Amino acid sequence: MQLSLLLYILSLKLQIAAKMNKAFRNYIGTVQLKILIKTADGKWGRLFVFDKGKVTSIGGGNHNCDAALVWSDPGTAFKTMVKASDEATFYAAAAGKVKVEGMAYYIQWFNDGVKLTM
Repeated sequence: MQLSLLLYILSLKLQIAAKMNKAFRNYIGTVQLKILIKTADGKWGRLFVFDKGKVTSIGGGNHNCDAALVWSDPGTAFKTMVKASDEATFYAAAAGKVKVEGMAYYIQWFNDGVKLTM
């Protein structure tokens, strides 16, 4: 439940930034990309769709995407994402708690975009 709320709030933040934040708007301007953040069991997640300057999202962990950030469980995902640090994510990856499906470059692009909204 906490993870779903966190991902929903992130989607709202990205949608607002796409309208109000010039740096973010420029960053996503020509990109067409689908990023999924989900748990390994697929029960929790959210798809973030970037389409030439627009951001939309869909709840759920079972969507087609260009890249996915897959967390071992919702608790770990929530705790790590709330910390919002590269170090916390690194330690989660080193412990096998998170992995990337698809191109890691797309996940890095997504993370860099999120940082522009902070």
